[in-house]
Amino acid sequence: MSGLRVAVAGAGLGGLCLAQGLVRAGADVQVYERDTAPDVRRQGYRLHMDARAGLALDACLPPDLFRLFLATASRPSRAFTVLSSRLRVMHRTVGDPDRDPDDPRTLSTSVNRGTLREILGAGLDDRIHYGRELAGHEPDAHGVTLRFVDGSSERADVLVGADGVHSAVRRTLLPGATTVDTGSRIIYGRTPLDATTRPLVPPAMHDGFTAVIGGHVGMAAGLVEFRQPPPQAAAAIAPAVRLSAVGDYVMWAVSAQRDRFPEPDAALAGMDATALHAAAGGAIRSWHPDLRALLDNAAVEETFLVRVRSSERVAAWTPSRVTVLGDAIHAMSPARGSGANTALQDAAILCAALTSGSDDVVAAIGGYEERMRDYGFAAVEASRQAESQNARRGNPLWLRILNRLPGSR
Repeated sequence: MSGLRVAVAGAGLGGLCLAQGLVRAGADVQVYERDTAPDVRRQGYRLHMDARAGLALDACLPPDLFRLFLATASRPSRAFTVLSSRLRVMHRTVGDPDRDPDDPRTLSTSVNRGTLREILGAGLDDRIHYGRELAGHEPDAHGVTLRFVDGSSERADVLVGADGVHSAVRRTLLPGATTVDTGSRIIYGRTPLDATTRPLVPPAMHDGFTAVIGGHVGMAAGLVEFRQPPPQAAAAIAPAVRLSAVGDYVMWAVSAQRDRFPEPDAALAGMDATALHAAAGGAIRSWHPDLRALLDNAAVEETFLVRVRSSERVAAWTPSRVTVLGDAIHAMSPARGSGANTALQDAAILCAALTSGSDDVVAAIGGYEERMRDYGFAAVEASRQAESQNARRGNPLWLRILNRLPGSR
């Protein structure tokens, strides 16, 4: 596959990780992103990273960028705790105290999504093309023609759809593939940690990811406390990389089924950040005052809504020079914290397939797709089951489910 030209649709985490791996292996890769800039829309704050992400980033990133990823991760999680809305501990799982926090094989930490995306984009400036929305593609015996909304076109040997849940690549490649609305609605927000807000953080939250249960409403929360401030870490480890300054914060996500929020679903979808922040506060108005105060002190303008969608399993398809990864093929609920980890895993496995030295690029892609379907849709199903169980929080079954949860996140 010497001289392979790869086009990646989408400059999200999976697409950028793949691009880094391909560049590292000497392939020619170009990334086309429909957004006009990396930060034009909210995409989340804290992300849980496990061994799938650790191994993928270790394989795809240059060594200095992998060290920068570790240096800018949050302090390692020590436990996973479930609290009642009055801050009573309902369940606690403690992690392995002897685990090496820097070993990609046992990674369990969290990162700021924006910082990770900046690291993944480092050194790719001339390969990422913003404002290039893909309208469709046309494969042939020798490659793929990409058609863009602005009327332009490009040629590549391989096209990879890393363009998210509404993927234009999937729409053409797998027109029968569908996603379903799970009914779950999540209002995400971020509260900076300072002298006012730190005393409000429940002690259990300092040890790792925390879930709070209050009737039919839940809240996921996790601290992001950088091991090193991102700009200083970049200056010390990879001086050519510029990372944005970000202070420590607590990410919170208030979730419920669409009929459990005080506001109608259609009204919720049309709210601006201020109204969404008020809706989140109203959903937990009877909870412990410290939790309500954490939301009150949030960066209100950074509040946003996610209407959770999940992919339906797709039967095996005939491999070609076009493939997909991440949410473009196996979008899932965040209930199990697998979405980003699975997308990065896809990127590493596809990169290895495309750079294996085989002369049959279609067979290499087919091998990747066979593996990806197995673990990708298994992750979707696990997330779907967790989502369904979460919808029954008021049932005593919920307590039995908690006892089967994995270790600290």
